[in-house]
Amino acid sequence: MSKLIIQTLGTFLLGAIVLGLLLFLPAGTFNYWQAWAFIVVFMTSVSGIGVYLSLKDPALLERRKKFGPGTEQSPTQKIIISVGILADFGLLVFCALDHRFGWSPAPASVSVVGDLLVASGLFIDLLVFRENSYGGSTIETVEGQKVISTGPYSIVRHPMYVGVLIMVIGVPLALDSWWGLVIIALVLPVLMWRILDEEKMLEKDLAGYQQYEQKVRYRLVPLLW
Repeated sequence: MSKLIIQTLGTFLLGAIVLGLLLFLPAGTFNYWQAWAFIVVFMTSVSGIGVYLSLKDPALLERRKKFGPGTEQSPTQKIIISVGILADFGLLVFCALDHRFGWSPAPASVSVVGDLLVASGLFIDLLVFRENSYGGSTIETVEGQKVISTGPYSIVRHPMYVGVLIMVIGVPLALDSWWGLVIIALVLPVLMWRILDEEKMLEKDLAGYQQYEQKVRYRLVPLLW
């Protein structure tokens, strides 16, 4: 348990430092309470998920650590994940610049709502991890993997991305930037591209997935897509 506590504190500290560099440097100040609140909310939520997986599903935690273009199997996913990472970093820097120059300030109440969205999106992902032990960070199938159709998977086929989308929408609001939502709108097609390419692989390699697609018809948003 002491080792887990030390690892969790180390992850929290490292993540807070990286986020701090991405936010406070372009903001040009530490007087940016929205950034402080976001870092605490995000890193607390992420660390909580890490502790849960360490205790309940360490194999999934190891799969979640495999992340980045180098771990993806298909060239398409390598491109998609590279664009996604750059977009994530770019969003944080842009929001900090927006705060610095006051391009599109958001009321304090909106920033609080943004933090709630960030925490809610990550909580949805935690529910997904509880339901699906195969929810790794890379697009792949593993030996013994089965189609999951219960819990959030009974509503949409990609509930993990629902959580990610809710979290990402919350980020610019939390960081005092209305215009940051425009960046999200521009990147949304990339997320849809990832989902469509992932489904091609699952249809080919995961037994029963095509039948699941007939049962649960919506990928991301019920009644829409």
